[in-house]
Amino acid sequence: MQTLLNTKLPFLQTMRIKLATVRPGLFRMTAYNKDDLILPTTSWVPTLFFKFEQNLYGLNTSLEERDLLIDAADLLDVLSPRYRHPFIDFSALNSETTQLFSDLQTILPLWSDPKLWQHATLTEDGFHFEQELLQHAMEQKLANAGLSKEDSLTLIPYFLNGGWPLQGTHTFDGVKMALRLSEPEENEENWLLETVLISPSSAKHWTPAATKRQLPINDALPKKWEPIASQIENTQQQVLELLQIDLEPSQFIRLTLADAAVREFLRHDLAKLQAIGFEVILPAWLKELKQSKLRVRVSAGNQSTRSVAGLDDILTFKWQFSMNGEEVSAEQFKRLVDEKREFVRIGNEWFRIDEQWLTEMKELMEQAEEENWTVKDLLFRELPETLTAPLDEEDDDAERDDPLFAFEMQQSLAAYIEQLQHKKGLPPIVVPSKLHAELRPYQQEGFEWLTFMREQKFGACLADDMGLGKTIQLITYILHTVQTLQVQEPTLIVCPTSVVGNWQKELTRFAPDLEVYTHYGPRRLKGDGLTSYVLTQRPHVILSTYGTVTQDADDLKLLHWSTIALDEAQNIKNMQTMQSRAIRKLSGTHHIALTGTPVENRLSELWAIFDFIHKGYLGSFSKFSEQYIIPIERDESESHKRILRTKISPFLLRRSKRDPELQLNLPDKQESHEFCALTTEQAALYEGYIQDTLASLEQLAGFEKKGRILKMLGKLKQLCNHPALYLKEPFDEAQTMMNRSVKLKRIIEMTKEIIDSGEQCLIFTQYIGMGNLIQHCLQELYNVDAPFLTGSTSKAQRDHLVEAFQAREFPVFLLSLKAGGTGLNLTAATHVLHADRWWNPAVENQATDRAYRIGQTQFVQVHKFVTIGTVEEKIDKMITMKSALSEELIQSSKWLTELDDQELMNLLTLDTATFK
Repeated sequence: MQTLLNTKLPFLQTMRIKLATVRPGLFRMTAYNKDDLILPTTSWVPTLFFKFEQNLYGLNTSLEERDLLIDAADLLDVLSPRYRHPFIDFSALNSETTQLFSDLQTILPLWSDPKLWQHATLTEDGFHFEQELLQHAMEQKLANAGLSKEDSLTLIPYFLNGGWPLQGTHTFDGVKMALRLSEPEENEENWLLETVLISPSSAKHWTPAATKRQLPINDALPKKWEPIASQIENTQQQVLELLQIDLEPSQFIRLTLADAAVREFLRHDLAKLQAIGFEVILPAWLKELKQSKLRVRVSAGNQSTRSVAGLDDILTFKWQFSMNGEEVSAEQFKRLVDEKREFVRIGNEWFRIDEQWLTEMKELMEQAEEENWTVKDLLFRELPETLTAPLDEEDDDAERDDPLFAFEMQQSLAAYIEQLQHKKGLPPIVVPSKLHAELRPYQQEGFEWLTFMREQKFGACLADDMGLGKTIQLITYILHTVQTLQVQEPTLIVCPTSVVGNWQKELTRFAPDLEVYTHYGPRRLKGDGLTSYVLTQRPHVILSTYGTVTQDADDLKLLHWSTIALDEAQNIKNMQTMQSRAIRKLSGTHHIALTGTPVENRLSELWAIFDFIHKGYLGSFSKFSEQYIIPIERDESESHKRILRTKISPFLLRRSKRDPELQLNLPDKQESHEFCALTTEQAALYEGYIQDTLASLEQLAGFEKKGRILKMLGKLKQLCNHPALYLKEPFDEAQTMMNRSVKLKRIIEMTKEIIDSGEQCLIFTQYIGMGNLIQHCLQELYNVDAPFLTGSTSKAQRDHLVEAFQAREFPVFLLSLKAGGTGLNLTAATHVLHADRWWNPAVENQATDRAYRIGQTQFVQVHKFVTIGTVEEKIDKMITMKSALSEELIQSSKWLTELDDQELMNLLTLDTATFK
């Protein structure tokens, strides 16, 4: 029988065990009786830990009903001569245990040997023992003692010089040796670190009398303790080497320490000393001491005699400090910093003060005094987080432990800061008389804020939710710069290609007096032609796309713009692209970004947008990533989120549809048109089809002609959706398909924006192919599975899909206009998208009412997609005109076939003016 310890004592019991490796350095121990039945751990673990107090009864181990999990360090300790049970040996039950016994028999004699560390190979980054089990055990032993890797490396000379194995205490013939740290006496500055002896028969700590402090240890000791003099000297030698202190070890340690040295001792040396068995006695108050910070209150006022503060006004500061209810003058505070005091006595109490915090405060004071801070500096200065931490005045702990950093400002200055941070109380501005719209209250506030930011020379990011009217707010602002401010330079609006048509229509609708030039398409002006046009024709607005601006950057950068406005500003999220670099080359008096995306959740986009509106404010991208993106996106740091929100708040205006204040100002349902241009491919196919079929119409009459007209209209509507549907082509990659149709691209973009804002939408289409195409793009680009309800959907499937959508199991529901236009309750949707127009508005309204119906408690937005210059736009205009006369006239599509030849020609002809 293979035993582990090979002891031959009488009364010896042999425990039959099996050791299995769970992972390197961790073992599962199982005990068996003579019949090979597993013994419960409660019957043998207390015996195993007979003298091993730290694991007595397995309290610090993982104890299961049948097994004990034990790491390598504890296994070596419990089997070492110091801790093992004198009448227990162990026999191996299988080959794996036998092999482990062989390793243990080699390692156990070393584990308790002071020369163990002579077997280690030392490197700059650590140590290495040849036996893997010993390596794991040593790493665990040091970690369990609370020693970091760096601490362990610094202790290796101590281990080599007799400091191994680790001891619980340093006791010689019953007398314990310890170190004691004492605070400064009254009117003194230095602390005292000294050796003390503790006798088991006395509660007092012994130190040599003042007259014997300089004597050798043997002469300073009482006669009864003289035999342990050499042991005390050897131990003191180890302590001095460990602390790297150059003192004579033959005398009792008595060392005076300044605050900085005490701080280093407490931070770095105390843990090491305690981990290796040296007792360190600290003042009782220091053990209980909570770190305290001075309370700070700053009064700030502007030196200007004006009644209203301005951004460039220079401020004066009055600093006040207090701790524990007692005032500390600014001069006393600066002296504390200069003396690098960490522990201070205020009244009869001691306090520990954070030295770094003191230094930051002093630097802040000096900067404020030397740099002539202005209101702008105060508003945008990145103050240390601890200075701005909120304080709960009712919380006693907060009162004692947290700082208070409060600015008290004169009334006009405080009002100005309030304006910038919270956008309230801005100067009222009269809406331009040439605006053909009535602004809602929150839109008026947005217009006034954009104007205010222009006056203060700050860029602005208008980040309202989709549907709240960012477009009308910007158009009002542009009209104000033209009509009221008499600005001569044009405004440049840069937008995605998919919304150029929308901007054209909205500018014409709300500000028809503005001269707008659309800088887009193959016929656009370039070079000297563009410069000459701007200087002579004086357009108020130049509308362009991100792609066009990228291509024409060299021409556009020669012009100076009144305002540069980016719509869907998240398009510049990658600042290294040609597109972003081109936009940054442009020069404007005022930079504005429009985005409906919640920018606080997309930090790379946030940085890119701010680098455009207020360049350099958030630093370089690498610095921003280090300071905010990594802590927020990886660590979800709430404090970093709070700091970033505070920093960007003055430049950002964001309102949500969920804001109760705004809901009061919104209708229950808002309908809008999304105007989209044809691509070059679509336009060529459109004109070709019209030319081929108009000739054949002349030869038809009556019923045949009406049928051909309806067929033509259906083909043209499919072409407006996508050329692949018209040509009956299979689907290509999603991005390729989107590039061939502005309408498809805009639908996909808007749907993604709705999903990102946590909302749901319905998408109606008359064509199965269009629904499948939208499904294809959402799935491939964004991994969004959008079910499609058609006439072939069974009732059971239909009911299941409706129930799942209402339960918010998926965000996008595609519906055939005929199959899903009636009889469904889909109030979970807050957006309804009509991908193609039905000639009968009543049918569209019925479809819209799937979401906008009884039970709907949210604001519903309806988006109707119309292709500019085509039969879609022309019929939309005719429906609007006829609706005003009589809804009865358009309850079906029959009226379309009753048009005379000239009306029909006008309806079908493509308006090419939109493609210049």
